[in-house]
Amino acid sequence: MADEESVTGEDIAADERTPADPETPVTAPNIRKITLAWLAALVLAIIAAVAAIILVQAASGPAQPVRAYLSALQAGDGARALGALRAQVPPGSAAMLDGAPLRDSMSRIHELKVGQPHPAADGRQDVSVTFTSDGASYSSDFLVEQTGTDWLFFPRWSIVPGPLPTVDASVINSSRATLNGAAVNMPSGRNSFPVFYPGSYVGALPGEYFAADAKTAVVAGRGSQPLSLETKATPALNAAIAQKAKEFLDQCAQTASSQQRLQPDCPFSYATGNRIVDGTIAWSVTQYPSATVTPFNGQWAVAPLSGKAKLTAQQIDLFTGKVSELDVERGFTFTVRLDVSGTTITLTPVIG
Repeated sequence: MADEESVTGEDIAADERTPADPETPVTAPNIRKITLAWLAALVLAIIAAVAAIILVQAASGPAQPVRAYLSALQAGDGARALGALRAQVPPGSAAMLDGAPLRDSMSRIHELKVGQPHPAADGRQDVSVTFTSDGASYSSDFLVEQTGTDWLFFPRWSIVPGPLPTVDASVINSSRATLNGAAVNMPSGRNSFPVFYPGSYVGALPGEYFAADAKTAVVAGRGSQPLSLETKATPALNAAIAQKAKEFLDQCAQTASSQQRLQPDCPFSYATGNRIVDGTIAWSVTQYPSATVTPFNGQWAVAPLSGKAKLTAQQIDLFTGKVSELDVERGFTFTVRLDVSGTTITLTPVIG
């Protein structure tokens, strides 16, 4: 129809368009708010950066290498501890420098505290570590020095190098011992063990016949620390010697009785001017010796053994011909040579 208006695509597009928003005027108050917001953000960023720098400096300060070293000790990581300490290892057995013996050393170190660094000579710092062991208080000092910088701002600190301390151990009449639970060789009864500090080192000699009670050396600084183990015969060895001595004396008394001898090849004997009636001699041991073993000239010596023996017999007086009973107890002493090989004990009596 002529009166109807045609609608084109352009008209529809024009109808769907929205009028543009009027531009927001940029005024002075708005500029001031934006500027203040940026300044506040910048101040917060600076504060955060300064705090981060302070925290990093604290974490990487003079005490940091000491803390790292102590952490390695507690973990039983000898390689890491040696790297942190930058120490030279003196000659000796390295048995205490890693693993279980190192962890055992730290198991007796308690209340470990790292103190505040204090200025020392030549720009260095002194860091003191306090601890207790077996109820006693100790302190260890670590000298640290600056060895560079990290990220341009942070000083890098390291422990000043030096030799490790040593535990100089000795043991009587033994070529072996234990130290912090580890079996160690003791050539000629001696050995030197480089160790870390602080640390607690316990030596002992376990054994069935010879043993040494545990001794402890607490190492708080560089230098050497003696650890002497006093080996002694165990009650088991003394009892075994006493038993062998008893067996020897009983056999000796039995043989003397069977041979009808007043002066047998035994520690005991009897002399008389009377005549003894044949077949009446009887020997018995009434008191057996106890054994005492002591070290002597690199060997083990048994102290002289003492006891008592009883003789009964019939005797005839050569002047009167009278027969009487003989009943006497005689004390005796003799020595023995001792040889112990593993669990075998050899006792050799020395008569005459």
